[in-house]
Order: sequence, then C-alpha cells, then structure tokens
Amino acid sequence: MIAIIDYGVGNLFSLKSSFAAIGADTIVTSDPDTLRQAEKLVLPGVGAFGDAAALLAEKGLDKLVKEEAGRGKPLLGICLGMQLLFEYSTEYGRHQGLGLIPGGVRDIREVVPAAYKVPHIGWNALKLPEEKPASPLFRYIKEGDCVYFVHSFAAMDCGADTIATAEYGADLTAAAAKGNVYGTQFHPEKSGAVGLNVLRAFCEM
Repeated sequence: MIAIIDYGVGNLFSLKSSFAAIGADTIVTSDPDTLRQAEKLVLPGVGAFGDAAALLAEKGLDKLVKEEAGRGKPLLGICLGMQLLFEYSTEYGRHQGLGLIPGGVRDIREVVPAAYKVPHIGWNALKLPEEKPASPLFRYIKEGDCVYFVHSFAAMDCGADTIATAEYGADLTAAAAKGNVYGTQFHPEKSGAVGLNVLRAFCEM
C-alpha cells in the first residue's frame, strides 16, 4: 500500500485518482501508524514552503517522514512536497526543510531572464543527465517527454542528485533523488500519460 500524506496541503484526491488509474492501492492519511505500515510514502504539496513545513512539524510528521526515509522506505515528494525534501527554502524568509536531499530552494527569478513570466506555468520537456543512467523513477519515460509545472521556486545547488531538468530561460531542477528519496517539481497527476508512467515506476520500487 502507498500512503499519501495528508498534512493539510496538496491535491490529495487528484493524486489518489491518478494512482487508481494505474491500479495502485493508496490511502490518504495523517495517521502515524498507517504511515509506518505503508510500503511507500508520497508527500504532496501546494502553497508556501514555510506554512507547509510548519504544518508537518505541528503534526509530528516531519520526524516520521525522516525516520521512514532513513529506514529505506521509498518516498516521493511532489511540487512543494519535493521542495520540503531539501535543506532550506528562501520563500518569504528562510525556512528549514527535511534535509533529505542536499541543497536549497530559491526563487527562479534569480536565474531566469527578466522577460519570463513567474510563476512558471505550463508544459516543458524533461532533459535527462547525459553523464549517468536514467533514474529508476524515469524507467518508462524518455528525453523530451513533457510534464506540467506550476512554481515560482525551485531546488538549486543539488548537483549530482539532479535527475532531470527543464529549460525555462535557464535549466531548472525538474526532479531530484538521493537513495530511496525522490522528488518531482512537476505534477505527475497533471501530466497525462507521462505523469502516470512516473507514478507507475515509483509503485514498482
């Protein structure tokens, strides 16, 4: 069973519907015992980093997520959920993340040309690193497959943990992974067949 973490932020039921479309058994829950019993965890999220981090901590789910990831349980963060996997964010101040992937989350205005609209909303092609094999998360997709983004902030300085980028006036981190921890800045649940294939690959881990 895959548990989608309910901490008050995220498109929980559209995500659950996407997993259902590929035949995956999921539950939306904030119950610690259920989360510990799950085979895999998904951390969704939309909104502001600081608010989401505070909600996780308020429910004690920050420690639980770190403990379960430390035990080797597959974890997938989506959009803001991915950003929470990093060490910090500078969105409306500086906020501490879960620290499961090195690096920080910063405003994309730091790197994209001034003429580009922010937030970055729409479909972009994924660019996979040439110097290493594709991540297991992308076993069913290929270079150039398009996915859907909605964001103003992105993970930066994540180096070798970057598993895909997307070009939006600059190469922005589209996905990152460290060990059993994965994150996608794009929304698989809004990315059609490509997104379903990302979720399918995660289910098979």
